[in-house]
Amino acid sequence: MAEPQNFRDHIPSITDTGNKRKWMYPQIIKGNLYKYRDIVSYALLALLFSSPFIKINGEQMILLNIMERKFVFFGIIFWPQDFYLFVLALLTFMVFIVMFTAIFGRVWCGWACPQTIFMEMVFRKIENWIEGDWIHQQKLNQAPLSFEKIAKKTAKHSIFIFISFLISNIFLAYIIGSDELIKIMSEPLGQHISGFISILIFTMVFYIVFSYLRELVCTVICPYGRLQGVLLDNQSIIVAYDYERGEPRGKILKNTEQNLGDCIDCKVCVHVCPTGIDIRNGTQLECINCTACIDACDMVMEKINRPKRLIGFMSEDQIKTKSPLKLSRKVYAYSVVLLILFSVLSFMLVSRSDIATTVLRAGGTLYQLRDNGTVSNLYNAELVNKTTKMVKFEMRPIDPDTKIQYIRKEDEIKMGSSVKVTFFVLRPQKSVSKYKSEIGIEIWSEGKLIDRIKTNFIAPPSE
Repeated sequence: MAEPQNFRDHIPSITDTGNKRKWMYPQIIKGNLYKYRDIVSYALLALLFSSPFIKINGEQMILLNIMERKFVFFGIIFWPQDFYLFVLALLTFMVFIVMFTAIFGRVWCGWACPQTIFMEMVFRKIENWIEGDWIHQQKLNQAPLSFEKIAKKTAKHSIFIFISFLISNIFLAYIIGSDELIKIMSEPLGQHISGFISILIFTMVFYIVFSYLRELVCTVICPYGRLQGVLLDNQSIIVAYDYERGEPRGKILKNTEQNLGDCIDCKVCVHVCPTGIDIRNGTQLECINCTACIDACDMVMEKINRPKRLIGFMSEDQIKTKSPLKLSRKVYAYSVVLLILFSVLSFMLVSRSDIATTVLRAGGTLYQLRDNGTVSNLYNAELVNKTTKMVKFEMRPIDPDTKIQYIRKEDEIKMGSSVKVTFFVLRPQKSVSKYKSEIGIEIWSEGKLIDRIKTNFIAPPSE
Protein backbone atom coordinates (compact mmCIF):
# COMPACT_ATOMS: atom_id res chain seq x y z
CA MET A 1 0.00 0.00 0.00
CA ALA A 2 1.09 3.58 -0.62
CA GLU A 3 2.69 5.58 2.12
CA PRO A 4 0.22 7.80 3.99
CA GLN A 5 2.04 11.03 3.14
CA ASN A 6 1.46 10.41 -0.56
CA PHE A 7 -2.29 10.92 -0.41
CA ARG A 8 -3.53 11.85 3.07
CA ASP A 9 -2.09 15.38 3.15
CA HIS A 10 -4.39 16.81 0.45
CA ILE A 11 -7.74 16.20 -1.22
CA PRO A 12 -7.83 14.99 -4.84
CA SER A 13 -9.90 17.93 -6.09
CA ILE A 14 -7.15 20.46 -5.28
CA THR A 15 -3.88 20.78 -7.18
CA ASP A 16 -0.59 19.92 -5.46
CA THR A 17 0.16 23.61 -4.99
CA GLY A 18 -3.18 23.98 -3.17
CA ASN A 19 -4.23 27.15 -4.98
CA LYS A 20 -6.40 25.78 -7.78
CA ARG A 21 -9.40 23.52 -8.20
CA LYS A 22 -8.77 20.25 -10.03
CA TRP A 23 -11.94 19.39 -11.97
CA MET A 24 -13.21 15.81 -11.72
CA TYR A 25 -14.10 13.87 -14.88
CA PRO A 26 -15.32 10.48 -13.61
CA GLN A 27 -15.72 7.76 -16.19
CA ILE A 28 -19.15 6.10 -16.15
CA ILE A 29 -19.09 2.30 -16.24
CA LYS A 30 -22.52 0.72 -16.09
CA GLY A 31 -21.89 -2.47 -14.20
CA ASN A 32 -24.33 -4.48 -12.10
CA LEU A 33 -24.06 -2.28 -9.02
CA TYR A 34 -24.53 0.84 -11.13
CA LYS A 35 -27.77 -0.63 -12.49
CA TYR A 36 -28.95 -1.33 -8.94
CA ARG A 37 -28.09 2.25 -7.98
CA ASP A 38 -30.17 3.41 -10.94
CA ILE A 39 -33.22 1.56 -9.60
CA VAL A 40 -32.72 2.80 -6.02
CA SER A 41 -32.05 6.37 -7.17
CA TYR A 42 -35.11 6.70 -9.39
CA ALA A 43 -37.32 5.14 -6.72
CA LEU A 44 -36.07 7.67 -4.18
CA LEU A 45 -36.44 10.53 -6.68
CA ALA A 46 -40.04 9.49 -7.36
CA LEU A 47 -40.71 9.47 -3.62
CA LEU A 48 -39.00 12.85 -3.16
CA PHE A 49 -40.99 14.57 -5.92
CA SER A 50 -44.34 12.96 -5.06
CA SER A 51 -44.37 13.19 -1.24
CA PRO A 52 -45.45 16.87 -1.03
CA PHE A 53 -48.50 16.11 -3.16
CA ILE A 54 -49.63 12.94 -1.37
CA LYS A 55 -52.25 13.58 1.30
CA ILE A 56 -52.81 11.36 4.35
CA ASN A 57 -55.67 12.26 6.71
CA GLY A 58 -56.02 15.49 4.78
CA GLU A 59 -52.42 16.50 5.47
CA GLN A 60 -49.31 16.51 3.31
CA MET A 61 -47.38 13.27 3.77
CA ILE A 62 -44.19 15.08 4.85
CA LEU A 63 -44.15 18.75 5.86
CA LEU A 64 -41.39 20.66 7.66
CA ASN A 65 -43.02 24.05 8.14
CA ILE A 66 -40.52 25.77 10.41
CA MET A 67 -42.17 29.18 10.14
CA GLU A 68 -45.54 27.95 11.43
CA ARG A 69 -43.85 25.37 13.68
CA LYS A 70 -45.88 22.61 12.09
CA PHE A 71 -44.33 19.26 11.19
CA VAL A 72 -46.18 16.39 9.52
CA PHE A 73 -44.88 12.86 9.04
CA PHE A 74 -47.14 10.38 7.26
CA GLY A 75 -50.30 12.23 8.26
CA ILE A 76 -49.36 12.74 11.92
CA ILE A 77 -49.05 16.40 12.97
CA PHE A 78 -46.44 17.54 15.47
CA TRP A 79 -46.69 20.96 17.10
CA PRO A 80 -44.30 22.91 19.37
CA GLN A 81 -45.88 21.10 22.34
CA ASP A 82 -44.43 17.89 20.90
CA PHE A 83 -40.87 19.22 20.90
CA TYR A 84 -39.78 16.53 23.34
CA LEU A 85 -40.84 13.92 20.76
CA PHE A 86 -38.83 15.70 18.09
CA VAL A 87 -35.73 15.70 20.30
CA LEU A 88 -36.17 12.01 21.10
CA ALA A 89 -36.76 11.16 17.43
CA LEU A 90 -33.66 13.14 16.43
CA LEU A 91 -31.58 11.35 19.07
CA THR A 92 -32.89 7.98 17.86
CA PHE A 93 -32.04 8.87 14.27
CA MET A 94 -28.52 9.96 15.23
CA VAL A 95 -27.86 6.70 17.09
CA PHE A 96 -29.15 4.79 14.05
CA ILE A 97 -26.79 6.72 11.75
CA VAL A 98 -23.87 6.04 14.10
CA MET A 99 -24.68 2.31 14.22
CA PHE A 100 -25.30 2.09 10.47
CA THR A 101 -22.01 3.86 9.71
CA ALA A 102 -20.11 1.65 12.16
CA ILE A 103 -21.37 -1.40 10.23
CA PHE A 104 -21.59 -0.24 6.60
CA GLY A 105 -19.51 2.93 6.34
CA ARG A 106 -20.80 5.66 3.99
CA VAL A 107 -23.23 3.51 2.00
CA TRP A 108 -25.87 6.18 2.66
CA CYS A 109 -23.70 8.74 0.85
CA GLY A 110 -23.28 6.66 -2.27
CA TRP A 111 -26.74 5.16 -2.55
CA ALA A 112 -29.35 7.36 -0.82
CA CYS A 113 -27.97 10.88 -0.24
CA PRO A 114 -29.89 13.42 -2.39
CA GLN A 115 -26.63 15.18 -3.26
CA THR A 116 -25.15 12.00 -4.78
CA ILE A 117 -28.39 10.90 -6.46
CA PHE A 118 -28.93 14.24 -8.19
CA MET A 119 -25.27 14.70 -9.06
CA GLU A 120 -24.44 11.22 -10.37
CA MET A 121 -27.81 10.00 -11.63
CA VAL A 122 -29.25 13.23 -13.05
CA PHE A 123 -26.76 16.06 -13.68
CA ARG A 124 -23.80 13.82 -14.57
CA LYS A 125 -25.88 11.86 -17.07
CA ILE A 126 -27.11 15.06 -18.73
CA GLU A 127 -23.51 16.29 -18.93
CA ASN A 128 -22.40 13.05 -20.59
CA TRP A 129 -25.35 13.18 -22.99
CA ILE A 130 -24.51 16.72 -24.16
CA GLU A 131 -20.71 16.92 -23.92
CA GLY A 132 -19.75 13.27 -24.37
CA ASP A 133 -17.83 10.94 -22.07
CA TRP A 134 -15.11 11.96 -19.62
CA ILE A 135 -12.40 12.21 -22.28
CA HIS A 136 -14.54 14.40 -24.57
CA GLN A 137 -15.44 16.62 -21.62
CA GLN A 138 -11.77 17.25 -20.84
CA LYS A 139 -11.03 18.07 -24.48
CA LEU A 140 -14.05 20.39 -24.69
CA ASN A 141 -13.04 22.33 -21.56
CA GLN A 142 -9.44 22.68 -22.79
CA ALA A 143 -10.46 23.66 -26.33
CA PRO A 144 -10.58 27.33 -27.40
CA LEU A 145 -13.91 29.12 -27.59
CA SER A 146 -15.98 27.95 -30.56
CA PHE A 147 -19.60 27.71 -31.69
CA GLU A 148 -19.74 24.04 -30.66
CA LYS A 149 -18.38 24.77 -27.20
CA ILE A 150 -20.77 27.70 -26.65
CA ALA A 151 -23.75 25.66 -27.89
CA LYS A 152 -23.00 22.65 -25.68
CA LYS A 153 -22.23 24.71 -22.58
CA THR A 154 -25.35 26.83 -23.07
CA ALA A 155 -27.56 23.77 -23.54
CA LYS A 156 -26.06 22.01 -20.52
CA HIS A 157 -26.33 24.92 -18.13
CA SER A 158 -29.82 25.83 -19.33
CA ILE A 159 -31.00 22.32 -18.45
CA PHE A 160 -29.10 22.50 -15.15
CA ILE A 161 -30.91 25.75 -14.24
CA PHE A 162 -34.28 24.28 -15.23
CA ILE A 163 -33.76 21.17 -13.09
CA SER A 164 -32.50 23.32 -10.21
CA PHE A 165 -35.72 25.33 -10.55
CA LEU A 166 -37.78 22.14 -10.27
CA ILE A 167 -35.80 21.00 -7.23
CA SER A 168 -36.21 24.39 -5.54
CA ASN A 169 -39.99 24.19 -6.00
CA ILE A 170 -40.11 20.73 -4.44
CA PHE A 171 -37.81 21.85 -1.63
CA LEU A 172 -40.09 24.80 -0.92
CA ALA A 173 -43.14 22.49 -0.99
CA TYR A 174 -41.66 20.60 1.97
CA ILE A 175 -41.30 23.87 3.90
CA ILE A 176 -44.45 25.86 3.13
CA GLY A 177 -46.68 23.05 1.83
CA SER A 178 -47.71 22.03 -1.69
CA ASP A 179 -50.99 23.97 -1.50
CA GLU A 180 -49.15 27.22 -0.77
CA LEU A 181 -46.66 26.46 -3.54
CA ILE A 182 -49.48 25.98 -6.05
CA LYS A 183 -50.86 29.38 -5.00
CA ILE A 184 -47.47 30.99 -5.70
CA MET A 185 -47.39 29.37 -9.13
CA SER A 186 -51.01 30.09 -10.11
CA GLU A 187 -51.79 33.47 -8.56
CA PRO A 188 -50.40 36.87 -9.66
CA LEU A 189 -46.72 37.38 -8.87
CA GLY A 190 -47.39 40.53 -6.85
CA GLN A 191 -49.24 38.52 -4.20
CA HIS A 192 -46.30 36.21 -3.53
CA ILE A 193 -43.11 38.25 -3.94
CA SER A 194 -41.39 36.62 -0.96
CA GLY A 195 -42.24 33.11 -2.20
CA PHE A 196 -40.98 33.89 -5.70
CA ILE A 197 -37.73 35.33 -4.32
CA SER A 198 -37.28 32.19 -2.20
CA ILE A 199 -37.66 29.99 -5.29
CA LEU A 200 -35.05 32.06 -7.15
CA ILE A 201 -32.59 31.88 -4.24
CA PHE A 202 -33.01 28.10 -3.88
CA THR A 203 -32.66 27.70 -7.66
CA MET A 204 -29.30 29.50 -7.65
CA VAL A 205 -28.10 27.53 -4.61
CA PHE A 206 -28.92 24.17 -6.22
CA TYR A 207 -27.46 25.28 -9.55
CA ILE A 208 -24.16 26.31 -7.91
CA VAL A 209 -24.03 23.05 -5.93
CA PHE A 210 -24.55 20.77 -8.93
CA SER A 211 -22.72 22.75 -11.60
CA TYR A 212 -19.68 23.93 -9.61
CA LEU A 213 -19.31 22.63 -6.05
CA ARG A 214 -20.17 19.02 -6.90
CA GLU A 215 -17.94 16.58 -5.03
CA LEU A 216 -16.71 19.37 -2.72
CA VAL A 217 -20.06 19.08 -0.92
CA CYS A 218 -19.12 15.50 0.04
CA THR A 219 -15.42 16.02 0.70
CA VAL A 220 -15.28 19.50 2.25
CA ILE A 221 -18.72 20.84 3.22
CA CYS A 222 -20.56 17.81 4.62
CA PRO A 223 -19.31 16.84 8.10
CA TYR A 224 -20.58 13.26 7.87
CA GLY A 225 -17.47 11.95 6.09
CA ARG A 226 -15.25 13.11 8.92
CA LEU A 227 -17.17 10.93 11.36
CA GLN A 228 -15.75 7.84 9.70
CA GLY A 229 -12.48 8.20 11.58
CA VAL A 230 -14.20 7.69 14.93
CA LEU A 231 -17.04 5.38 13.84
CA LEU A 232 -15.28 2.82 11.63
CA ASP A 233 -13.24 -0.07 12.96
CA ASN A 234 -11.64 -3.21 11.53
CA GLN A 235 -15.02 -4.98 11.47
CA SER A 236 -16.83 -2.27 9.46
CA ILE A 237 -17.98 -3.32 5.99
CA ILE A 238 -16.73 -0.74 3.51
CA VAL A 239 -15.71 -0.46 -0.12
CA ALA A 240 -12.14 -1.73 0.14
CA TYR A 241 -9.27 -3.02 -1.95
CA ASP A 242 -8.03 -6.52 -1.13
CA TYR A 243 -4.32 -5.69 -0.95
CA GLU A 244 -3.44 -9.21 0.20
CA ARG A 245 -4.66 -10.51 -3.12
CA GLY A 246 -3.82 -7.53 -5.31
CA GLU A 247 -0.23 -6.74 -4.29
CA PRO A 248 2.34 -6.46 -5.67
CA ARG A 249 0.57 -4.81 -8.58
CA GLY A 250 1.93 -4.62 -12.13
CA LYS A 251 1.17 -4.94 -15.82
CA ILE A 252 0.73 -8.39 -17.34
CA LEU A 253 3.58 -9.23 -19.73
CA LYS A 254 3.22 -12.06 -22.20
CA ASN A 255 5.72 -14.90 -22.21
CA THR A 256 7.21 -13.56 -18.98
CA GLU A 257 7.19 -15.24 -15.58
CA GLN A 258 5.86 -12.77 -13.02
CA ASN A 259 5.20 -12.95 -9.29
CA LEU A 260 2.46 -10.33 -9.08
CA GLY A 261 -0.91 -9.92 -7.46
CA ASP A 262 -4.20 -9.61 -9.34
CA CYS A 263 -4.08 -5.81 -9.62
CA ILE A 264 -2.69 -4.84 -13.03
CA ASP A 265 -2.46 -1.12 -12.09
CA CYS A 266 -4.86 -0.08 -14.88
CA LYS A 267 -6.15 2.80 -12.70
CA VAL A 268 -9.72 2.35 -13.96
CA CYS A 269 -10.86 2.39 -10.33
CA VAL A 270 -9.40 5.90 -10.07
CA HIS A 271 -10.93 7.06 -13.36
CA VAL A 272 -14.49 6.15 -12.28
CA CYS A 273 -14.28 7.67 -8.78
CA PRO A 274 -16.48 10.80 -8.52
CA THR A 275 -14.23 12.21 -5.78
CA GLY A 276 -10.96 11.29 -7.52
CA ILE A 277 -9.41 9.00 -4.91
CA ASP A 278 -7.41 5.83 -5.37
CA ILE A 279 -9.25 3.22 -3.30
CA ARG A 280 -6.10 1.09 -3.27
CA ASN A 281 -4.59 3.54 -0.78
CA GLY A 282 -7.10 2.42 1.83
CA THR A 283 -10.09 4.01 3.53
CA GLN A 284 -10.30 7.76 2.92
CA LEU A 285 -12.85 10.33 4.03
CA GLU A 286 -13.50 11.24 0.37
CA CYS A 287 -14.84 7.75 -0.38
CA ILE A 288 -18.65 7.84 -0.52
CA ASN A 289 -19.05 4.08 -1.09
CA CYS A 290 -20.73 4.63 -4.45
CA THR A 291 -19.30 1.25 -5.61
CA ALA A 292 -18.25 2.59 -9.03
CA CYS A 293 -14.75 1.21 -8.45
CA ILE A 294 -16.19 -2.24 -7.71
CA ASP A 295 -17.98 -2.36 -11.08
CA ALA A 296 -14.86 -1.07 -12.88
CA CYS A 297 -12.52 -3.57 -11.25
CA ASP A 298 -14.93 -6.48 -11.80
CA MET A 299 -15.02 -5.72 -15.52
CA VAL A 300 -11.22 -5.71 -15.67
CA MET A 301 -10.97 -8.96 -13.72
CA GLU A 302 -13.39 -10.60 -16.16
CA LYS A 303 -11.23 -9.56 -19.10
CA ILE A 304 -8.04 -11.01 -17.60
CA ASN A 305 -9.80 -14.15 -16.27
CA ARG A 306 -9.26 -13.38 -12.59
CA PRO A 307 -11.84 -13.70 -9.78
CA LYS A 308 -14.08 -10.69 -9.20
CA ARG A 309 -14.26 -8.49 -6.10
CA LEU A 310 -10.62 -7.49 -5.90
CA ILE A 311 -12.41 -4.35 -4.77
CA GLY A 312 -15.62 -5.03 -2.90
CA PHE A 313 -17.62 -4.70 0.30
CA MET A 314 -15.37 -6.14 2.99
CA SER A 315 -13.86 -5.34 6.38
CA GLU A 316 -10.20 -4.90 7.24
CA ASP A 317 -10.29 -8.11 9.27
CA GLN A 318 -11.75 -10.03 6.33
CA ILE A 319 -8.89 -8.82 4.13
CA LYS A 320 -6.18 -9.65 6.66
CA THR A 321 -7.41 -12.94 8.09
CA LYS A 322 -9.96 -14.07 5.48
CA SER A 323 -12.30 -14.66 8.40
CA PRO A 324 -16.12 -14.34 8.14
CA LEU A 325 -17.83 -11.10 9.13
CA LYS A 326 -17.84 -10.40 12.85
CA LEU A 327 -19.45 -7.31 14.33
CA SER A 328 -17.63 -5.39 17.05
CA ARG A 329 -18.93 -5.00 20.59
CA LYS A 330 -19.75 -1.34 20.10
CA VAL A 331 -22.24 -2.25 17.37
CA TYR A 332 -24.13 -4.43 19.86
CA ALA A 333 -24.01 -1.56 22.37
CA TYR A 334 -25.42 0.83 19.74
CA SER A 335 -28.14 -1.72 18.98
CA VAL A 336 -29.23 -1.93 22.61
CA VAL A 337 -29.33 1.87 22.97
CA LEU A 338 -31.23 2.18 19.67
CA LEU A 339 -33.75 -0.45 20.73
CA ILE A 340 -34.40 1.35 24.01
CA LEU A 341 -34.78 4.75 22.33
CA PHE A 342 -37.03 3.37 19.62
CA SER A 343 -39.22 1.57 22.16
CA VAL A 344 -39.62 4.71 24.26
CA LEU A 345 -40.35 6.82 21.18
CA SER A 346 -42.91 4.32 19.89
CA PHE A 347 -44.65 4.22 23.28
CA MET A 348 -44.80 8.02 23.43
CA LEU A 349 -46.18 8.26 19.90
CA VAL A 350 -48.86 5.64 20.56
CA SER A 351 -49.86 7.14 23.90
CA ARG A 352 -49.79 10.74 22.65
CA SER A 353 -53.15 12.40 23.23
CA ASP A 354 -55.07 14.19 20.48
CA ILE A 355 -55.34 17.26 22.70
CA ALA A 356 -52.50 18.69 24.79
CA THR A 357 -53.94 20.25 27.93
CA THR A 358 -52.29 22.55 30.45
CA VAL A 359 -54.17 23.52 33.63
CA LEU A 360 -52.70 26.04 36.10
CA ARG A 361 -54.11 27.82 39.09
CA ALA A 362 -54.63 31.52 38.33
CA GLY A 363 -51.61 33.46 39.51
CA GLY A 364 -51.97 35.70 42.55
CA THR A 365 -55.23 34.11 43.75
CA LEU A 366 -56.08 32.10 46.86
CA TYR A 367 -59.11 29.97 47.66
CA GLN A 368 -62.60 31.45 47.90
CA LEU A 369 -65.02 30.40 50.67
CA ARG A 370 -68.63 30.38 49.54
CA ASP A 371 -71.90 30.68 51.45
CA ASN A 372 -73.12 27.25 50.35
CA GLY A 373 -70.30 25.49 52.24
CA THR A 374 -68.02 25.05 49.24
CA VAL A 375 -64.52 26.35 48.54
CA SER A 376 -63.30 27.27 45.09
CA ASN A 377 -60.02 27.81 43.20
CA LEU A 378 -59.65 29.75 39.96
CA TYR A 379 -57.87 28.01 37.05
CA ASN A 380 -56.67 28.82 33.54
CA ALA A 381 -56.49 26.02 30.98
CA GLU A 382 -55.09 25.91 27.45
CA LEU A 383 -56.00 23.10 25.07
CA VAL A 384 -54.16 22.46 21.79
CA ASN A 385 -55.69 20.39 18.99
CA LYS A 386 -53.05 18.07 17.48
CA THR A 387 -55.38 16.34 15.05
CA THR A 388 -56.33 17.12 11.44
CA LYS A 389 -59.95 17.98 12.24
CA MET A 390 -62.04 20.12 14.57
CA VAL A 391 -62.48 18.57 18.02
CA LYS A 392 -65.42 19.12 20.38
CA PHE A 393 -64.53 18.54 24.02
CA GLU A 394 -65.92 18.55 27.54
CA MET A 395 -64.07 18.97 30.84
CA ARG A 396 -65.17 16.72 33.73
CA PRO A 397 -63.79 16.47 37.29
CA ILE A 398 -62.81 12.97 38.34
CA ASP A 399 -64.24 13.37 41.87
CA PRO A 400 -68.07 13.29 41.68
CA ASP A 401 -68.30 15.81 44.58
CA THR A 402 -66.20 18.32 42.62
CA LYS A 403 -67.87 20.76 40.25
CA ILE A 404 -66.67 23.07 37.49
CA GLN A 405 -68.05 26.60 37.07
CA TYR A 406 -66.97 28.35 33.86
CA ILE A 407 -66.08 32.02 33.53
CA ARG A 408 -64.82 31.66 29.96
CA LYS A 409 -66.09 28.52 28.28
CA GLU A 410 -65.06 26.87 25.03
CA ASP A 411 -66.22 23.50 23.74
CA GLU A 412 -64.43 23.09 20.40
CA ILE A 413 -60.96 23.56 18.96
CA LYS A 414 -60.19 24.06 15.29
CA MET A 415 -57.53 21.95 13.59
CA GLY A 416 -54.05 23.05 14.64
CA SER A 417 -55.44 25.72 16.96
CA SER A 418 -55.66 26.24 20.70
CA VAL A 419 -58.30 27.62 23.06
CA LYS A 420 -58.13 29.04 26.57
CA VAL A 421 -60.67 28.28 29.27
CA THR A 422 -61.09 30.02 32.65
CA PHE A 423 -63.08 28.27 35.35
CA PHE A 424 -63.61 27.69 39.06
CA VAL A 425 -63.28 24.28 40.65
CA LEU A 426 -65.67 23.91 43.59
CA ARG A 427 -65.38 21.34 46.37
CA PRO A 428 -67.39 20.88 49.59
CA GLN A 429 -65.23 22.21 52.41
CA LYS A 430 -66.16 19.28 54.62
CA SER A 431 -64.37 16.96 52.17
CA VAL A 432 -61.10 18.93 52.42
CA SER A 433 -58.65 17.20 54.77
CA LYS A 434 -55.45 19.18 54.10
CA TYR A 435 -54.44 22.61 52.86
CA LYS A 436 -52.98 21.43 49.52
CA SER A 437 -54.46 18.43 47.78
CA GLU A 438 -54.49 16.98 44.29
CA ILE A 439 -57.50 16.93 41.98
CA GLY A 440 -58.01 15.39 38.55
CA ILE A 441 -59.80 16.69 35.46
CA GLU A 442 -60.64 14.60 32.41
CA ILE A 443 -61.08 15.79 28.82
CA TRP A 444 -63.76 13.91 26.87
CA SER A 445 -64.55 14.07 23.16
CA GLU A 446 -67.37 12.18 21.44
CA GLY A 447 -67.73 9.88 24.43
CA LYS A 448 -64.00 9.08 24.49
CA LEU A 449 -61.48 10.02 27.17
CA ILE A 450 -58.66 11.81 25.38
CA ASP A 451 -56.64 13.38 28.24
CA ARG A 452 -56.37 13.42 32.02
CA ILE A 453 -54.76 16.24 34.02
CA LYS A 454 -53.83 16.56 37.66
CA THR A 455 -53.41 19.88 39.46
CA ASN A 456 -53.24 21.28 42.98
CA PHE A 457 -56.23 22.55 44.97
CA ILE A 458 -55.78 24.68 48.10
CA ALA A 459 -58.36 25.20 50.85
CA PRO A 460 -58.49 25.39 54.66
CA PRO A 461 -59.05 21.90 56.02
CA SER A 462 -62.44 21.27 57.72
CA GLU A 463 -62.32 21.06 61.51
